[in-house]
Amino acid sequence: MTATQTTPPHIRMANEIAVQFRTRDPAWAAERIAEHIRAFWDPRMRSRLLTDAADDRLDPLITAAAALLPPASDRS
Repeated sequence: MTATQTTPPHIRMANEIAVQFRTRDPAWAAERIAEHIRAFWDPRMRSRLLTDAADDRLDPLITAAAALLPPASDRS
């Protein structure tokens, strides 16, 4: 089994987004990634990401972006 087959889709997708921002300032990148997730991700996927924010498979930029997302009780 490959890593892609064992990595949940929300983690894989988040890490793919992070790749696009690796050369940017990390704080700026985390803000832009959080904006993207708020705007385009389904609330269930955002919730899964927040649940798994400490997962060691997540790119550090995604962990930083997840910290900028509102808690589950504040999301729509």
